[in-house]
Amino acid sequence: MDDCTETEVQRMLPLVSAQRREQALRYTHTFGRFCCLKSWLMVKDLIDDGMSGLMDEWEYNEHGKPSFTPSFLHSFTPYFSISHCKTGIAVAIHDRPVGIDIETIRHTDEDLIARVMNTEEQRLMADNRAQADRTFTRLWTRKEAVVKAQGVGIHSFEQLRSVLDNARWTLDTVEKENYIYTIAYE
Repeated sequence: MDDCTETEVQRMLPLVSAQRREQALRYTHTFGRFCCLKSWLMVKDLIDDGMSGLMDEWEYNEHGKPSFTPSFLHSFTPYFSISHCKTGIAVAIHDRPVGIDIETIRHTDEDLIARVMNTEEQRLMADNRAQADRTFTRLWTRKEAVVKAQGVGIHSFEQLRSVLDNARWTLDTVEKENYIYTIAYE
């Protein structure tokens, strides 16, 4: 995130479609514009394969999850997910629904834990208070990645308490120095 500057935002603007440019410019802060543009360029680098224009048109489902328009790549329409936090940007691409979430490990308050974690998850945090923030972040990224893979968005605390009960998803969680990310896929 060292190159998160307004100069870099201006450099990236002409490299994305008009649709993505408009979305990036809706952010009021450089950080939001940078993440919006950089994450899209990361997806483009992984998918576009040098074929100009393939990623110019995309759409959102009713919950706000972006996808490519049906005409994108006639034989293969990839699924993708984008996430960012203060210390990083993550993208995931798959041939089936996929979700990714990345979060910086930070202090979590008890009220939030009670609202979004089920009884077993709360017990895990209570059993090891020294690692509670790391455990919360790990569980949160798993929940958020599943919700993104489902393409439904977060609509209730109850949904978050039970979202990991669905055995349909494979979850790969990686912990680094000060952040955790999880990828959910079928």
